[in-house]
Amino acid sequence: MGAVDLPPDYRPSEDEPFMNERQRAYFRKKLLDWRDEILRESRETLDFLQDSTQHPDITDRASHESDRGIELRARDRQRKLIAKIDAAIVRIDDGSYGYCEETGEPIGVKRLDARPVATLSLEAQERHERRERIYRDD
Repeated sequence: MGAVDLPPDYRPSEDEPFMNERQRAYFRKKLLDWRDEILRESRETLDFLQDSTQHPDITDRASHESDRGIELRARDRQRKLIAKIDAAIVRIDDGSYGYCEETGEPIGVKRLDARPVATLSLEAQERHERRERIYRDD
């Protein structure tokens, strides 16, 4: 994809053709920036986890271990999110980004701006969550 000149204040609009070149460039940049931010935070997490300070007080040691567990769970969520971001970038490249995986309908610019890794339209997501709730309650 060629470089698209995006003004710094550009925001996708429902008034322009859906997933035009500017919108694809906007979402690619948004996804890449988000990915970079997560990777930067991950490096900070790794630095925290490699801190092998021995705490003589058992309460401090327990607190530190608890913090490590929380950091590891957050890191795992971040790893999964990076995979979703990478998949979204692939969809931008293959032209399927922004379209619902279930219905093929446009997901909508506002939803994508709020959740750039979305793969379902709001209606399809709500149906999916309702089905999940029904089966979870069984």
